[in-house]
Amino acid sequence: MRSSWIKGKPPVEASPHSASELLLVEDEMTDTEDNEEEDLGVMDDQRSVILHLISQLKLGMDLTRVVLPTFILEKRSLLEMYANFMAHPDLFLSIAAGATPEERIICFVEYYLTAFHEGRKGAVAKKPYNPIIGETFHCSWDVPKDKVKAFRTNGASTVSKDSAKELGQDQSTCYKLRFVAEQVSHHPPVSCFYCECKEKKMCVNAHIWTKSKFMGMSIGVSMVGEGVLHLLEHEEEYVFTLPSAYARSILTIPWVELGGKVNISCARTGYSATVTFHTKPFYGGKVHRVTAEVKHNPTNTIVCKAQGEWNGTLEFTYSNGDTKVIDTTRLPVMRKKIRPIANQGPLESRRVMVSKLRYWKTGMDIVASACCSPVWCPAALGCGRAVLSQPPLLSPLGRRLWQHVTNSLKEGNIDAATEHKHRLEERQRAEERQRAALTTPWKPKYFAKEVLGSLLV
Repeated sequence: MRSSWIKGKPPVEASPHSASELLLVEDEMTDTEDNEEEDLGVMDDQRSVILHLISQLKLGMDLTRVVLPTFILEKRSLLEMYANFMAHPDLFLSIAAGATPEERIICFVEYYLTAFHEGRKGAVAKKPYNPIIGETFHCSWDVPKDKVKAFRTNGASTVSKDSAKELGQDQSTCYKLRFVAEQVSHHPPVSCFYCECKEKKMCVNAHIWTKSKFMGMSIGVSMVGEGVLHLLEHEEEYVFTLPSAYARSILTIPWVELGGKVNISCARTGYSATVTFHTKPFYGGKVHRVTAEVKHNPTNTIVCKAQGEWNGTLEFTYSNGDTKVIDTTRLPVMRKKIRPIANQGPLESRRVMVSKLRYWKTGMDIVASACCSPVWCPAALGCGRAVLSQPPLLSPLGRRLWQHVTNSLKEGNIDAATEHKHRLEERQRAEERQRAALTTPWKPKYFAKEVLGSLLV
């Protein structure tokens, strides 16, 4: 039994204030924010707060509705953290440069394994802001075309981080990669994000339901959902899942590790990959270990194996005997471009003009699906998806939404940060009560629900 939400039609007329809300890529500037997280330390007052919180929890308890102390927050929204998975956009765009299905899935696995280290800000486990419903985050990257090539022949692993700052930004020599994320549900907390490069005819879309639970001296967060990478030129779709995250040693100096088995598969080509993030054994063992295996299922042939650390060195071995080592700490991080906070809407984590999106629900899973630009939308390839006839308007959330919380955390003023965070949460609760009283369901801005079957589970 499958269910979905039908994508809403674009408005026939713009709202009276839409002219000032249209997203202009020209307004974007290179992000100069550097929110490296500092060590939490082991302050007695912080430990007492955590101990008091733990005393009220039970093993396996869902933490979705539990208010956590402000001092454990990192200075960005969860939606922006998802954007940071695209910190190596040149490697992402290189997937489409693979000459064969085997090369393309290997390139995807290589990109996938290098995507997580920049998603974490420092070694200390801190929690991103919980996005409030309707919150959005927009950004883009200008990716030099000479950096986009098949990864197996790419010299990206030898480029220093400093040199990344010197990468050319001439629009005529760059691909434009655009990203948008939106919090489409509060309970359960579901985020959708979409990223596209029109010139490379590729896009990725995903939904993530973050389910957190108390595990004694750890907190576990399951990333329920999946993403789909569309390579339109090759008519290929790669479905992938995400690992769980764990905050360990929450009473001392908390640290993060990833764990679980994820899958990547392309039904059209018959290739699939299994990636295993290994959690540290109780006694001994290494941290942050990851292994991967790429297989051609029709012939049951393993074409690539990988091992190493997702935030360190990765070694790839190919079926022809070749090997390659990628040091994630030396990969160039390409800074995203965002609009200045003063130009953002009131609900923006930060923001860029993108196409209308949709997501559907299958059983208990919500899956995002892209409606790309009219020129190269999958609808043109016969998939039947709708095409947006005009760009969406801005929504009122993002970095601007959290700016007072972020500034207070930077100043070390935890009380002020807590007060600003409380005001945002109370506003969200008030709006929820108002919608409930008027029996008006929340309507996302960039994603619309559709039903794929007879029953909505």
